[in-house]
Amino acid sequence: MPLPPPSLLLNVIALGPKAAAATRRKATSLTLCRMASTANFAKVWGLKDQSLIKTQGYIDGKWVDAKEGGTILVTSEYPATDEALGSVPEMGLAETKSAIAAAAKAFETWGKTTAKSRHDILMKFYGLMQEHHEDLGKIITLENGKTLTEGKGENAYSSSFIEWYAEEAVRTYGEHIPSPFTNIRNVVIKQPVGVVRKCSSIMTPWNFPSAMITRKLGAALAAGCTTVIKPPPETPFSALALAELSRRAGVPDGVINIVTTQKNVLEVGREMCESKTVKKVSFTGSTAVAKTLYEMSASTLKKVSIEAGGNAPFIVFDDADIDAAVEGAIACKFRGSGQTCVCANRIYVQSSVYADFASRLAEKVSAFKVGNGLDEKTTHGPLIHEKAVSKVKRHVDDAVSRGAQVLVGGQSLPSPGTFYVPTVLADVPAEALLNTEETFGPVAALTKFETEEEVIALANNTDVGLAGYFYSRDVGRVWRVAEALEVGMVGTNTGLISHATIPFGGVKESGLGREGGHGIEEYMNQKLIAFGGI
Repeated sequence: MPLPPPSLLLNVIALGPKAAAATRRKATSLTLCRMASTANFAKVWGLKDQSLIKTQGYIDGKWVDAKEGGTILVTSEYPATDEALGSVPEMGLAETKSAIAAAAKAFETWGKTTAKSRHDILMKFYGLMQEHHEDLGKIITLENGKTLTEGKGENAYSSSFIEWYAEEAVRTYGEHIPSPFTNIRNVVIKQPVGVVRKCSSIMTPWNFPSAMITRKLGAALAAGCTTVIKPPPETPFSALALAELSRRAGVPDGVINIVTTQKNVLEVGREMCESKTVKKVSFTGSTAVAKTLYEMSASTLKKVSIEAGGNAPFIVFDDADIDAAVEGAIACKFRGSGQTCVCANRIYVQSSVYADFASRLAEKVSAFKVGNGLDEKTTHGPLIHEKAVSKVKRHVDDAVSRGAQVLVGGQSLPSPGTFYVPTVLADVPAEALLNTEETFGPVAALTKFETEEEVIALANNTDVGLAGYFYSRDVGRVWRVAEALEVGMVGTNTGLISHATIPFGGVKESGLGREGGHGIEEYMNQKLIAFGGI
């Protein structure tokens, strides 16, 4: 099977779901990082429980360095401070194989534990995430850049998956299927994926450094699976803090393993996909990389779950509650400074309410305050790196060149920092890059439409289909449009759709499978046992 160019996997897996770019993080020597780390890094973090900051990988219940001694220096997402947060190991193929072997060994016992036992451990894990709510939120803010309010909100969201799947662990019911033969009884039971020497691979992005892990990890652990996790190099500390709390909760050695890497993403990703020991791969990231990983995983026909790119439409009909629509647009467009896969990317407004909606949205956005997320007055933090700022600028410049009008914002802030002012553009043509590519930044691009049929065609004119939103008070229209949108998730009269209890995922090139809700099924196989001779 031909492999992709190394740059494809290196750029997109390493940097997360939407941007292929050279990272700011600099590899440095183990000695230099260790000398700088303990005291200085602890001062930067300022946590109540400094032991949550781990600067090593986690394999078979042990905190370990890279075998070749390499490290990655991780800096704060607030370049104005120019402070290092810490270092993590630059691991590679050898460590990945060790992690997979540890997970396979741990599966021999973890896969045989009772659902009640796994439930109890997961609930302890959930309790510890609640207990350390402030610290975990601050870790997210410092390494990702989102505001502290959003960081703590993500921890609440993240921990909800652990709680939900703890409860799902004891609800993995089988069934009895009536047989057409009097002497046969058919029973279906559910078992963790691959019942002999097995583990699952989890690869996650930087935009939700905690929640993207627990949404996969909670389901895997509840099902009785063991795991190897590769977090992004921009935001590794949330993953490592979760590993520490899982250890305190009683998760056995080898059940959770974490491999950190920046340079060796190609070989690590390939091993996690092609290893015969790994029976399940779960990935969140770009569609381009998802296709590559899917191809790699096909070599062993393992189960795959993918949450890939999005290009969400947000539609405001003329019978909508305009104030509610504005609040909904703000909630789903500007969350995380626009760096989420379910952000509204294309905002279509019916002509008769277009001016009213645009003016109200612009007024709200003009009041936003960009800055350091630890500042209580800040509403929006920086973008993840310079490449992200460049993409947003390119999209805005393209729209303006095609006749769009800047109502608010429209520019980046001077260095230092990777900040882009929250922006509202009016009269964005349908062919503008903002409408044809996922921007992944704080730009609301407004396009006018006339009829329901026209806007449904515009909304569906994309190869991806993750989320979609619309506002209307006509019950007939609500049903028609919800059914017509080619997406995996629809928000009708709401801009927030994601929580632990619902199925999260897309259609078309937005991915395969579902997370949340009954996502535990993605980590289990059904087995038929036909009892004869009765």
